[in-house]
Amino acid sequence: MTPVTKRDFLKGAAATAGAAALAPFARIEQAFAATAGLSPVTIAARNDLWDDLRAQYGVTHDFIQLENGFYSLQSAPVLEAYIGHIRRINAVSSYYMRTTKDDDKAAVKNELARLLGAPPTSVIITRNTTEGLDTVIGGREWKPGDEAVMAEQDYGAMLDMFKLVARKHGVVNKVISLPMDPKSDDEVVAAYERAITPRTKLLMVCHMVNITGHILPVQKITAMAHRHGVEVMVDGAHAFAQLDFKLDDLGPVDYYASSLHKWLGTPLGAGLLYVRPDRVAALWPMFADLGFKDDDIRKLNHTGTHPVATDLAIMDAIKFHESIGIQRKEARLRYLQRYWTDQVRGQKRIVLNTPSQPQRSGAIANVGVEGVKPGELARRLMSEFRIFTVAIDGAGVHGVRVCPQVFTTTAELDQFVRALRMIAA
Repeated sequence: MTPVTKRDFLKGAAATAGAAALAPFARIEQAFAATAGLSPVTIAARNDLWDDLRAQYGVTHDFIQLENGFYSLQSAPVLEAYIGHIRRINAVSSYYMRTTKDDDKAAVKNELARLLGAPPTSVIITRNTTEGLDTVIGGREWKPGDEAVMAEQDYGAMLDMFKLVARKHGVVNKVISLPMDPKSDDEVVAAYERAITPRTKLLMVCHMVNITGHILPVQKITAMAHRHGVEVMVDGAHAFAQLDFKLDDLGPVDYYASSLHKWLGTPLGAGLLYVRPDRVAALWPMFADLGFKDDDIRKLNHTGTHPVATDLAIMDAIKFHESIGIQRKEARLRYLQRYWTDQVRGQKRIVLNTPSQPQRSGAIANVGVEGVKPGELARRLMSEFRIFTVAIDGAGVHGVRVCPQVFTTTAELDQFVRALRMIAA
């Protein structure tokens, strides 16, 4: 039997992937190419285009899916490519792991770094945002009395990690509450600045608050924090691949992490972490790997034996994402959110927990009904109207989170609006 070479393996992989995935990508690119000259905002309202894109997703018909913020299903081309990666790697098993894996992972990491606008040497692939940010929180050299600033609306896993380092190292956590509907960026920046003291070492801020969809002025917060000598760690779980930005747009942030299975559409269990080069050496790895120098970010990326097909599918998800175009994608997601929120904002008994100024939110919004607990609201939406959302009941936010995706239709949102009005009535 002729042995399988690395070149043969990659050639076969490319051929199979091409047959399964390239044609759908090309169709999407051709569909949007026909709109050349139209602005992303104009394209966002073209339901015919987005209905064609929906056909690339295996969307369930059992209910209306409005909880895409936790995990958004992969498009069919990405899913097929992912399954192909699993089959090909399974066929040669350890041969792939020992000969090709590291090169492939490096290539995927480089593409992620390009998408973020960061040097490849400053980015690693993780499993999710929590892993990335907890690597920073748990890896710092904390001293008793050091302070960290965060918001009660931040993600619970990171808040728990801060509580853990408070117990372990004597860190003092200063927790602010974000204004629900700020009238200016200065109002948000001031809320963080008031919590800073000479002992503050780290400030955590959401790029987009997961429970309300509030986009925070990260660049201004970063500038303020750095004036005080405070490092900034950004939770970008819901911003990456939803908003059109590059890392430099946020100022010289020290750390940035995101999950890729939310808005980029990868398989579950993919994320990224950026660490500013001059911050790497001071971080202790969560899992020991002494094969790299202290200032090499790869020291933070010891994963053990990992489901590598997930990493490979990141490349396919990037290709699908870019066939849509980030400007068109962001415009459509903003359009969908405003489509339904504009219909219910200000209506009796309906409470929107998302900023009213359009530039302060994207796809995500949060809505409650007076007199109806969030858990009950989510239950009724599902049981009576077959609409899936998630209840949020804490940190000053009481309602259900609503997360449409590019495959969500305005007809589905019309049904959601009718359901809200009936419950409110």
